[in-house]
Amino acid sequence: MTFLVHNSLTGRKEPFEPLEPERVRMYNCGPTVYSRAHIGNFRAYLFADVLRRWLEHIGMEVVQVMNITDVGHFTDDDEDGGEDKLEARARREGVDPWKISEEYTRVFFEDLERLGCLPAAVYPKATDHIAEMLEMIEGLLASGHAYERGGNVYFDVTRFDRYGRLSKNRVEDLDAGARIAVNEEKRHPADFALWKSDPHHLMKWESRFGPDGFPGWHIECSAMARKHLGDRIDIHTGGEDNVFPHHECEIAQSEAFTGEPFATYWMHTKFLQVDGGKMSKSLGNVYSIDDVVERGFEPRVLRYTLLRGHYRQPLNFTWEIMADSRKALGGLDDLVGRLRGVCDGRGAAADEGAGEELVAAAAGEFEAAMNDDLNTPRALAALFGLGAPVREGRLGARAAGASLGLFAAADAVLGIVDLGDGGPGGDPDDDAAIQALVDARREARAQRDFAEGDRLRDELLGRGILLEDTADGTVWRRR
Repeated sequence: MTFLVHNSLTGRKEPFEPLEPERVRMYNCGPTVYSRAHIGNFRAYLFADVLRRWLEHIGMEVVQVMNITDVGHFTDDDEDGGEDKLEARARREGVDPWKISEEYTRVFFEDLERLGCLPAAVYPKATDHIAEMLEMIEGLLASGHAYERGGNVYFDVTRFDRYGRLSKNRVEDLDAGARIAVNEEKRHPADFALWKSDPHHLMKWESRFGPDGFPGWHIECSAMARKHLGDRIDIHTGGEDNVFPHHECEIAQSEAFTGEPFATYWMHTKFLQVDGGKMSKSLGNVYSIDDVVERGFEPRVLRYTLLRGHYRQPLNFTWEIMADSRKALGGLDDLVGRLRGVCDGRGAAADEGAGEELVAAAAGEFEAAMNDDLNTPRALAALFGLGAPVREGRLGARAAGASLGLFAAADAVLGIVDLGDGGPGGDPDDDAAIQALVDARREARAQRDFAEGDRLRDELLGRGILLEDTADGTVWRRR
């Protein structure tokens, strides 16, 4: 089946075709580490995790890069105005901004791990890539796409005729005094800062533009993506709030610099609502993962709650919904336990092969749902649909074993199924036999016999063995 993704750039679903066969270069907009990421932020990060997992499931090697913004993200980036978010906190609390970024970066990684997100290949920090940003800025100045005014460097949006293609904004509609504040330095109100000079800024670097400079937010991601993924990438993700101006500006400066398309596919998650409205500090509903745990919920319950809706649809969060999610996961865990019992002969249908067509249909529906722009609600429904046949004793041992294989595959993708210690079926101590299957799969893939490779992968999943293809070979582990 073809993997279809909704491309924000074109506004339609398209078959996913990477630039290189079976290799995907993916960039995910990460956190600005001036405060702790909240559950709304994690909807976007979790989406990136599931997207990466699904691409690997269908046989792709994924190089995932998620940035850490630790300078240059202003409180009003529509206007390049306000204060740097990180420095504003540092001044307010009288703390070194470098220490703030270091602390919240550490907490972010801890929260990612608690939520079950696989680690990206690289987490580049903006402050480690100043040279790469200045290289791009110099190139944009040389090509006439940028200009300098008193130590500040701006991108000239009128020199890039595709500006607005992603966000559907027209340059002529972006007038000063309406959406954008008046800035006499700019040739056009929509021009955005690539480099800024401010002697009062706490985090600053010397360049030919002066001794007190620092980058604009947008150039950071372009430079880091180019450094770690090359001039062209396959997928760029983020929240819907990133579409404009951030991602629109990324496209403009990257493509003006390289002369090539930047990202083939752009994918954006909708906002997470809380109690039917926006999250607000004044309402006290900006929740962290610590808040979730203090309410008595495992992070797995939050993960399920964030996956129960399609990423392109608004999703509501309440503590009542979290309670429903915990109950649903309990039902899923019970189903796995019942399937193990059927494999052991308890509650199995008399015909050992009974129900195999039901499991095959459920597996097909799960694959179809995920291939349809990561339709996680539909994929979860396919798993829960096996509940009635199991409770009613309509599955034989073979069908139960195949079901456990499906649940192991689903867990490798969604990360919400509790398969228990040792995994379903097989002898958990038989490492040699498992390694032989892993080696056979590697050889099949080397011979480009992908059907046999997939069969062996499914057999291993059925035994509760999860695979991770790395640059150093395939690593396996038990659930």
